[in-house]
Formats: sequence, structure tokens, C-alpha cells
Amino acid sequence: MHLIVQRYGNFIYGKSVSSIASLILSWVVLQFSEDRDRVERGIRELAYLINNKTFLLTFIRTLEQQQKFTVWDRVELGSLISVALQPNMEYHTDILKTLLAELIERTMNNPKKEAKILLRRSESVAEKMLSNWFAFLLQKFLKECAGEPLYLLFRAIKQQLDKGPVDAVTSDAKYSLNEEKLLRQIVECRPITLRFRSPDAHAVQDPQTVKVLDCDTISQAIDKILDILYRNAPNSSKPDRDSLILEWVKPTGERVVMTDDDPAFSKVESDHCKRLVTLQCYKITDNATVALTPRHHVMDSKSSLPKHDTSSSSGNYHGSATGDSLSRANSTNNILDPASTKQKVLPYHLVKPSEADVHQEGDRNKMVSEIYLTRLLATKGTLQQFVDDLFETIFSTTHRGSALPLAIKYMFDFLDDQALLHNIGNVDVIHCWKSNSLPLKFWVSVIKNPDFVFDIHKSNIVDACLSVVAQIFMDSCSTSEYRLGKESSSSKLLYAKDIPKYRRLVERYYSDIKSMPAISDHEMAAVLAEESRQHRNEFNNSAAIFELHKYITSYKSEIMDALKEDEFARKNHLAERLFDVNNLLNISRLT
Repeated sequence: MHLIVQRYGNFIYGKSVSSIASLILSWVVLQFSEDRDRVERGIRELAYLINNKTFLLTFIRTLEQQQKFTVWDRVELGSLISVALQPNMEYHTDILKTLLAELIERTMNNPKKEAKILLRRSESVAEKMLSNWFAFLLQKFLKECAGEPLYLLFRAIKQQLDKGPVDAVTSDAKYSLNEEKLLRQIVECRPITLRFRSPDAHAVQDPQTVKVLDCDTISQAIDKILDILYRNAPNSSKPDRDSLILEWVKPTGERVVMTDDDPAFSKVESDHCKRLVTLQCYKITDNATVALTPRHHVMDSKSSLPKHDTSSSSGNYHGSATGDSLSRANSTNNILDPASTKQKVLPYHLVKPSEADVHQEGDRNKMVSEIYLTRLLATKGTLQQFVDDLFETIFSTTHRGSALPLAIKYMFDFLDDQALLHNIGNVDVIHCWKSNSLPLKFWVSVIKNPDFVFDIHKSNIVDACLSVVAQIFMDSCSTSEYRLGKESSSSKLLYAKDIPKYRRLVERYYSDIKSMPAISDHEMAAVLAEESRQHRNEFNNSAAIFELHKYITSYKSEIMDALKEDEFARKNHLAERLFDVNNLLNISRLT
């Protein structure tokens, strides 16, 4: 299991690392600017202001009062502030508690707002900062405790899916846990074992064997081989699948190049569909030997190798062993008919587009049939222990001798205090606040996105199965009556007997935390200081501060007016200091 730096970036920004990099592009450019010294001085001055509680709260309140300040702006602002304040988590926590208290008060004073839905969404700076706060402080617990059952669940889902056919185009699978991605057509296939040779001298040494299905595409077979070769290595160390060629090495020594779009087998049909090539097409036998070879080596030595059409190759539809899907509605992914540039050709693997459309209009709008429910139940039974282990780890105050992270107790006590302050006697409201703040805001994201935590590849079909687990997790935290009916989803039917058990687990978890001794401010301060120390160099705090200035530029007059109206801000000349910051930074504000 490989934790990567991405563990924070994805949680905080909700983006890939490449997207986060673009966020601070202007800061990187400034490192080569002739105004660098002046800008760095402006960054230091702005950092001083941000670490002034009066300024920061005035800044946030003013922006949130602006009508054109969108939900996305609030999310981004909350993330930037979290990064900027990471070196001082104690101050970060103080700001967060102040903002949360104000948000709770506004909600309780507004009769149009329901108290139970407070903190459910990230529609305020406070809510996003709360998500980030837990992401910072639960990283150790995630790494040492919850990470293992999460990874094992991911592996179990992947292995279960690999036992049956997976459509490389639609991602539908025979052993899906998600009814929407269930392969409903009967697909004739048989398992075969392939012996293979490693293309990398540093990978696991030969001989190696891999179990595949003869209905697998060539790309799916390559993915399964790479999974074996790099089973103990991070996904990022794997070679790109499209840089490899799979060859069948016959007993005579003849080597047959196999591709998804081999023109000998893959032809445009009368309805403008084109089937991807599978192992069946080559009549490959059990225990056959195959070899993974770098594509450029084969291209250099075999002029007869079919050239990969970039519009029809596996590189375009990304059909992994567990089925990354190609949207048939997306014309950019369709294959051009060689005979006509006007008619698009639809690639398919196990199910033709016309058959899938008819099936979707029929069965998928009805209650899940008995045969499909039986298959879903079988998959659910295989994964049950892994789901139980994950839920029990998350909702336990003493898992395997590991103590509950103090951050959870500290924040839950804060929410309890706020409920007392506002005379909230409804226990369901407090239960919802706790569920919305941690399980539904942090853990659901972790369950649905294990690739935020581990260096792994999460295919579309695995994502669909994890979404079912995440939905059950959410239902377990709810206080609403759990009713089943004709409109109930298959996931609710599958876990109907488990939800009550999980809900009791959640209730006991909240009760156990409440009964624990309160955490002193001194004890929490030590935890927060250690968190800042351990991860001090994992963020470019200066880049975050520089990005915050774009909001100051956009709402300069409103912020200045608010600072001039505040007595403490006037006493400390905060408006004047901000004016100086603007003079230093505006000259190099990149658009």
C-alpha cells in the first residue's frame, strides 16, 4: 500500500494533482520574474494580515456576503486558507471554530433552514475548512488503521470483478455490486492461464502465470499481466499499457502480435459498429506463452505490425481489465469509418450498442429481477467481511489498540456545546451534525476515492461498486426511517438486513465518544502543533497566500470598507497595511 503526497491535495481541492499544479502556475512563473523580491515582500506582508484574526474573519465574512461570490469560490477560498494556515494549526482551528459557531447561529436564526442539514454540503468557507481540517488530522489514523481495510476492500472488489467478463467499453460486469453496471447479457467465456515473460528486468522475475478470460480484450489481458508483475509496486511505476505489445509465442517459436483492433478480426459491420478483438479471436490455448514487448521494439523489427489507429486503439477507450468505459454519446471517442469520414463507427466489446439500448429501456426501469438479484447477492456475500471490517474500523474508538484521534473527540464536543448553547434537545439533530461533519464529509470521500489515498488505478466499474458501499455507509449514518418499497434501489434491498446493524454501530460510536473525558486546550494544542511540524514542508503556503490575493483584488473596495468600519482593524491600521500589500502584489498579478 503506497501513500502518496496526493493524499492531501485531492481531499482539499477535490482535483487531481495536475489541476492543483495549474492553480499555482502564476506563483511558479513569478520565481523567474524581475519583480520577485517585491512580490515576496508582498507575500510576507499578506501572510502577516492572514495571521491576524480580525483581518482574516473580516475578509471571509465580507466575501461571503457578496452575491457574485459563488459556491465554488467559497470552496476554493476555504482550501486556500487551509493551506495557508497549515503551519499554524492551532490558529487554523480557532478560525474554524469561530466560523462554525457563526454558521450554526445563522442557521438556527433562520426559520427557512433545517438544522439537520447543517454541514451536509460544502457551501460555505467554514464547511470546506472543516473537511480539510479532518483531512489534515486524520491522515495518521487513515495510514495506520483505516487504510488497511480500505485497501483490502478495493482489492477484493477488483478480484471479484476479474472472475467474470467485464465489458471494456461500457464497464458493465457480470459480478458488479452496482445494478446499473451489471452485465445482463449471457456471455460465453472460459478461464485460461497464460504464461508470460516480463518486459522489465527489474520487475518480478519469470516464470509467471496469470488467469484471464478468453473473452478479454488484448488490453484487458495486458492489464491483468501488469497487475501480476507490479502487484507490490505503486500504480505510477507501471509502464503505460499502450506502450506495450502482447505477443503470443507459439511452441514453434513464431510470435503473433495481438491487438484490440487487428484488422484480421475487427471489421466495420453493417450497422457501423466495430467489435474489439478478444483472445478468443486468436484461438489462444490454455497455458500458452505470451510476451509483453515494448511497442517501439516490435515496430522496429516487424514492418507487418498493424498500425494502431489512434481513434480506435485501446489508448482511446481505455478498456482496462476492470473496464474503463467509453461513453458512446461522446462523438470524440467514436471511430471514423475508413470508407467515409461522415459516418461514425461505434466500438463495442461484449454488448453491441443497439442491444444495450434496448436492454436499458426495458429491464433497468423495473425492479431488479430474481436472477440478477441472486448474482448481486452472491457478490455482496463475497465482499461482506471486507465491508464489515472497514465500517467497524471507522466506527470504533479503540480499534486494535489504536486510540481514537483526538480531533474527532474535540470537534464532536464542540458540536455538543453548540447544541447546548442553542437549546437543541433533539438528539437526531446532533447526530446529523456529527454525521455531516465527519462520516459524510470525509469518510464517504475516502471510500469512493481510494485513489486519493493510495497510488492505485480505480477503474469505472470499481468506482461504481465503491459507490454502492459509500451509499450504504451514508444510510448507516442517517436517522431517517429505513423503508423498502417498489422504488427502492437494489443496494437498499441488498443491505436491508445490514443497515440496522450498521446504524447501531454508529450510535454506539457517537455515544462512546461523548462519554470519553474531555480534551484540554493544552492537550489539543500539542496535537495541532505536532501536526504542523510534521507536514510543514508538504505545501507551498506562499503560493496559497498569493492566490488569496486575487480575491482581495476582486473585492478590494468591499474589504477596505469593512476594515475601516471595524474598531480593532482601525486601531491596528489593517486597511493601510492591505493597501501596501496591493501595491506590492498587483503589479505582478498574472491573469
